[in-house]
Amino acid sequence: MRTGKIPGGLARLILMLALASAGASVPLAAQQLTEADLAAIHAIKEQGFGHSQVMTVLSYLTDVYGPRLTASPNTLKAAEYAEQTLTGWGVRQAHLEPWGPFGRSWQNSRFTLLALRPEAYTIIAYPLAWTPGTHGPVTAEAIQVKLDREADFAQYQGRLRGAFVLMGEEPAIEPDFKPDAERYTADQLAAMMLAPPPRAGFPPDRIAQFVARLQFTRKQMQFLLEQGVAAVLWPGSSRSVDGTVFNRGFVSPRADAPPTPPQVVLADEEFGRIARTLAKHIPVTLQLDDENAMGAQDVNSFNIVGELPGSDPALAHQVVMIGAHFDSWHFATGATDNGAGSAVMMEAMRILAQSGVRLRRTVRIGLWTGEEQGLLGSRAYVKQHFGDPATMRLLPEWHDLDCYFNVDNGAGAIRGVYLQGNDMVAPIFRAWMEPFHDLGMQTLTIRDTGGTDHLSFDAVGLPGFQFIQDPLDYETRTHHSNADFYERVPPWDMQRNAVIVASFAYLAANRDGMLPRKPVPPPQGPSIFDRLLNPAPSAGAQRPPVRPPR
Repeated sequence: MRTGKIPGGLARLILMLALASAGASVPLAAQQLTEADLAAIHAIKEQGFGHSQVMTVLSYLTDVYGPRLTASPNTLKAAEYAEQTLTGWGVRQAHLEPWGPFGRSWQNSRFTLLALRPEAYTIIAYPLAWTPGTHGPVTAEAIQVKLDREADFAQYQGRLRGAFVLMGEEPAIEPDFKPDAERYTADQLAAMMLAPPPRAGFPPDRIAQFVARLQFTRKQMQFLLEQGVAAVLWPGSSRSVDGTVFNRGFVSPRADAPPTPPQVVLADEEFGRIARTLAKHIPVTLQLDDENAMGAQDVNSFNIVGELPGSDPALAHQVVMIGAHFDSWHFATGATDNGAGSAVMMEAMRILAQSGVRLRRTVRIGLWTGEEQGLLGSRAYVKQHFGDPATMRLLPEWHDLDCYFNVDNGAGAIRGVYLQGNDMVAPIFRAWMEPFHDLGMQTLTIRDTGGTDHLSFDAVGLPGFQFIQDPLDYETRTHHSNADFYERVPPWDMQRNAVIVASFAYLAANRDGMLPRKPVPPPQGPSIFDRLLNPAPSAGAQRPPVRPPR
C-alpha cells in the first residue's frame, strides 16, 4: 500500500479524536492491561527474545524442504516437520486436516535452459507450475510470434512444429530510481490511519475481461499444442527486471484442465536478448531440459492444525486462532511468502507453550495450503468449521471462535493492525499495542487489506485481522519471485513479530469477554475464485486425516 503524505501533527490529532470516539462505548477499565497481563507479556518477551527458534524453523521450511507448492511432495514433507515440531513443543492434537478437491500434485526436479547459438549462455528462467516437461533435453530453434487475436493463428499454421515459441513483445525496461527495500515512515503510517473513501465492489466488467483473457489464453495454448511446439517461452511480469523473475499467473491444477505445451517464464532481459537477436534475422538455437512430475488428483490438500487447550472451564471451549499460509510458489523457497509467516506462527505457539503463561481460552494455529490459488485452504477450513459465506449458514463452532490473527505481508516488522472495518476493537488493540511501542508497533487503521487468509474468516462475520508490516523489498523483489530466499528475512523482525503475535493471542485468550464483531454479512453467493479459477472446496468430505492427530 502506498498513500500520500499529510502533516504528522494533523494526522495524530485526527487519530486521537477518532480513537477517542471509537472507545467511547467501551469502559476504560476494559481497555487497560492489568499487572498480570504485563507480567505475562514480560515472560513472553523473555522467551521470544532469549530463546528464539524462529529462524531455525524458517531454515527448515525453506532451505531443507524448499518450495511448498500446494499438493506437492515437498509440502507434505515440510508439513510433517511442522506437525512433529509443534508436538515436540507441547502443542496438542497437531495434525494435517484434509480439504479438497484441489487438483494434481506437481513438482519440478530438473530445469536448465541454454542458448547454443549464435553464442552459448545460460538463461535465467523457470517452468510454470502444472505444465508438462520435455522428457529429456530438447534442442530447437526459437521463433517469436504475435497471437493477440484468433485471426493471428492462421499465419503461423504449420510453421511452429518443434520450435521454441516466444510469446509477446520485447519487454520495455525503464530505470528504477526507487530503493528496493523500505520501512514505513512516520508520515506514511500517519496517513494510513485515515479512513479511506468508500470503495465500490469488484467491477463486473473486470470479471468479464478476466474470463475473456483466460478463455483466449486457453485457445492460444490449444493452438500451440496442435502445432507441436517444443515449449512456450513467456517474458516475466512488469516487475521481472534485474534478473528477478516473477511468477505470471498459474495454470489450473485440476485434472480436467485443458492440456498445454511446456511453459517457461524468462527474466525480461533474457527474453529481450533473444527477441532482439531474432529481429536481426539471426537464428537462435536453444536447449531446454525440463523434468516435471505430475501426480495423482487431490492427494495432498491439507491444513496443519494444533492447539494449546484453555485452562478456564468456563472459557476453554472458546478459541483464539493464529495462522498463516504454508504454501508457496516454486521459483525460490518461499521465505517471505510465506515461510516467514508460518515460522512466526509456529514460534508464537512455542512461546505460549514454554513461557508458562496461563491461557483461559484455547489458542489454535492454522497453517493453510492453497492460499496462492485462491485462499482455498482457509476457505475450506472456515466452511467446514464455522459457516458457508455463499449461504451464510453458520455452524455451532462459529459462536466459539473469538478471533483470528494472520501474518502474510512479507518478513517486515509488525507496525500495527488493519482493523478490517471493525471500529469496536480499536480501543482494545490500542491498549494491547502499548507494551510494543518501543518495537515500532503504534498504528491502527480502519482500512482493510486483501489477498490473504483473514478474509476467509471475515467473510462469515468472524473477527479476522492482518497485521501491518514494513514492506521491505517484498513487492519490489521477493513476492512470487526467484529471489524469495532465507537471506531476505531479517531475524530481528521475525523475533519481534513472534512476540507480538504471541502477546495478542495471550491477551485475546485471557480477556473476560470475546472481541466485538461486525454484523454478519449477507450471503455472498459463489466467490470470484469459485466462478473463475477453482472448484469450490468441499465442506463435507469425510476422508481420514492425512496424518492422525498425535
